[in-house]
Amino acid sequence: MIIFKSAAFLPQHNTDIAYGFYGRQGGVSTGIYSALNCGPGSGDDLGCVRENRRRIAQHMGARIDDPVTLWQYHSADCLYVDSAVPEGDARPKGDALVTDQPGLMIGVLTADCGPVLLHGRKASGAPVIGAAHAGWGGALKGVLENTVTQMLQTGALAESIKACVGPCIGSASYEVSAGFEAPFLARDDEAERFFREAPRPGHLLFDLPGYIAFRLAGAGVGTVILSDVDTYAEAERCFSYRRATHRGETSYGRQVSGILIRG
Repeated sequence: MIIFKSAAFLPQHNTDIAYGFYGRQGGVSTGIYSALNCGPGSGDDLGCVRENRRRIAQHMGARIDDPVTLWQYHSADCLYVDSAVPEGDARPKGDALVTDQPGLMIGVLTADCGPVLLHGRKASGAPVIGAAHAGWGGALKGVLENTVTQMLQTGALAESIKACVGPCIGSASYEVSAGFEAPFLARDDEAERFFREAPRPGHLLFDLPGYIAFRLAGAGVGTVILSDVDTYAEAERCFSYRRATHRGETSYGRQVSGILIRG
């Protein structure tokens, strides 16, 4: 079920934290949502979505049978959570979560955007964890910096924080129109290196995972690991909004990435 693991992000001797970047395999959904679709707003049968989410929570060892995710809307908002959240329309809005509570799996839903998982330590050694949904909009607005800030406010030591960027659309697949780069360059001239000419005239290729890593480093995160898994190119393993759009499909599934303090 898990696409990616990294000893650099979480060494095997770190047994008090579990994490996973889950793909599309191992669930009960069918058709365009096959099979591990975890998006309540995707249009899939909600019974299938709930079962898929339950399977992941169980696999992670969570104390509740549903990962804690938010109503994502490409914002910079990060919330501290210490318990389960309501379902459906009552789900809190935001694009990142932080907790220091054991047994609570926090996660983000993606289908090309960058799922970012983070962990750090308090002075006591107790863990603090975070999960951020970083599409181009959220990354540009500051969702990653806000997640790091919330982790610090929750007690994490700055030098202890590590981040891992999971499967997301790769630069070879992410064609954008010329002019898309303008707000990135207006914020930081260095962002120019994340854009290169595309084969199609008047278009560029955007390195989203590279840009996410750049923003994390700017926020003071000393260790940032990239999965190098391109969701657009990995049709068997990953859901992709852009691929579904290019195929003329009416909707698309969402994969979940989550992190948990054991206990």
